[in-house]
Amino acid sequence: MAFPLLSLIVFLPLVGVAALLVMPRAWTAEIRTVALATTVATFLASLALYGGFEAGRGGFQFEEGPTVWICWLGAHYHLGVDGLSLWLVLLTTFLSVIAVLCSWREITQHVKQCMVVLLLLETGMVGVFVALDLFLFYVFWEAMLIPMYFLIGVWGGPRRVYAAVKFFLFTMAGSIFMLVAILALHVLHKGQTGVATFDLPALMATQLSHTVQMWLFAAFALAFAIKVPVWPLHTWLPDAHVEAPTAGSVLLAGVLLKMGTYGFLRFCFPLFPEATKAATEFVMALAVISILYGALMALAQTDIKKLVAYSSVSHLGFVMLGMFAMNPQGVQGGILQMVNHGLSTGCLFALVGMIYERRHTRDISAFGGVARSMPAYATFFMIIMLSSIGLPGLNGFVGEFLVLVGAFKARAVYAVLAAGGIVLSAFYMLWMYQRVMHGPLDKEENRRLTDLTAREWLILVPIVLLIIAIGVYPKPFLETMEASVKALVRMVNG
Repeated sequence: MAFPLLSLIVFLPLVGVAALLVMPRAWTAEIRTVALATTVATFLASLALYGGFEAGRGGFQFEEGPTVWICWLGAHYHLGVDGLSLWLVLLTTFLSVIAVLCSWREITQHVKQCMVVLLLLETGMVGVFVALDLFLFYVFWEAMLIPMYFLIGVWGGPRRVYAAVKFFLFTMAGSIFMLVAILALHVLHKGQTGVATFDLPALMATQLSHTVQMWLFAAFALAFAIKVPVWPLHTWLPDAHVEAPTAGSVLLAGVLLKMGTYGFLRFCFPLFPEATKAATEFVMALAVISILYGALMALAQTDIKKLVAYSSVSHLGFVMLGMFAMNPQGVQGGILQMVNHGLSTGCLFALVGMIYERRHTRDISAFGGVARSMPAYATFFMIIMLSSIGLPGLNGFVGEFLVLVGAFKARAVYAVLAAGGIVLSAFYMLWMYQRVMHGPLDKEENRRLTDLTAREWLILVPIVLLIIAIGVYPKPFLETMEASVKALVRMVNG
């Protein structure tokens, strides 16, 4: 029997939770250390996935199960990864380490509870990306909401309760429709085969009429579109980002939004291929609207964090555009852009958190000349900003280029319109950077700013190295997903 590596990665954070629960609340330093050690151990374990992954092989690897979990229901414990999910698992475990480091100084109240919430959230997030049983997937999907709700609602900003409730209600609304669709698929499969199951490979063989596919696709797509979020279902995101603590914003931008785009690839495409093709034009149009709307809204912001939040709406529009181009270049670009966005935007939120710890404001007009007080900080900010706007040699360029190539092959007009979003992103990012970093140093508070600490260097250096590595040599990232992407595209296109 093969070693259950995926189960170890999913549930190792719960070992850290158990350790934290027996520790006295007053041991704040020890609590932070245990939480950090747990996330580091989980990340190191996840690296074994890349080490043992066979790049040219399609299908699931490191598979566990299907093993009967709830017999009378037909639910199975079934885990696996392929080229669609491998990098998202690694991104999740990596950013979980970053999130704990970001909360090191920012979280001073209820430290023990916060670290427990972060570890519970990590288990839920990884579980979403490796679950191959729809019931198990739904359990992880819903379980992940609770820690994020508390992370925003307890440790967030002044309007944290409003933002947390809005986040929860939006996501739950979509999840209810998805649950109904999962149950309907389960019943239809049982009616055709006599077998009660939620197992994804088995359900993919269910014969569905075009009309049924369209209804089930719509239910799944609503839940995933809210999570992405796609315009006009995006309104919960700016509030959640602005009010969340830095660790919450890093994980929300870096991982949780990718659950929506991943859901389309993992479930909508293989289960409802006819409906996916029928909806392609509509979804691509929404993606372009999201790209342009998010960029224009970012231009209008005076709060740095809100600007970055709206940039997420725009960047995730690129991911959706690439995926629904329905060709290998577009889908590969979309998946790579999920990883790129997680690194660059997650790091931007971390950088905003660092300056907020020093100045207790995020208002762009409150800054100026920060590069003279914090030259190392300004340098890192510049690299991450250039990554976000797609400068050649950095990771964002590779993903956006593949997305535009794929979109141009599918529908040239959408690619041209989306390119306008890149121009706008350069405008609002450079405008913000110029005012914050190179404006006049005329405020005493900005003159007294101290540069990066050792902990902040530890956060930023690994992210920048990954950003450069992907930008300079993307082959290892692309070749691992190639076989799975081509199989998925063939499945949808028939």
